[in-house]
Amino acid sequence: MTNEERDVITGVIVDVAYKLHTGLGPGLLESVYETVLARDLERRGLKVERQKPVSFEYDGMLFTDSLRVDLLVENRVVVEIKSLDRLLPVHPKQVLTYLRLLDMPVGLLINFGAPTLKEGLHRIVNGHVPSAASRLRLNRMSV
Repeated sequence: MTNEERDVITGVIVDVAYKLHTGLGPGLLESVYETVLARDLERRGLKVERQKPVSFEYDGMLFTDSLRVDLLVENRVVVEIKSLDRLLPVHPKQVLTYLRLLDMPVGLLINFGAPTLKEGLHRIVNGHVPSAASRLRLNRMSV
């Protein structure tokens, strides 16, 4: 998958998340946002897996289904959903760990508890260089 294709997918996710945040507002349970976001992304023609169990190996030990990704979109973009007053420093690190274990370049951390989606949306990169044509203007969190 090219950088441009990834940027298109993340752009669709951001657009759908913006409409969801505007429509429902902050303050609901994460599961509500996850359910609606997944459905709306599928309506846009994207493959979405909810609560995707992930297995990984570390130092010769196999961890089976030891973590769950909130949403895995097109088998290429991890989406971690929160509904909190404010994110903690561990939240972007969590997404980066998922990206490293899955060997994926990009994920989105979306906090629907933020007053605006602009404040709650963070693109997390795992050694990924965005394309020059990227139209996304997301908060990039240092991890």
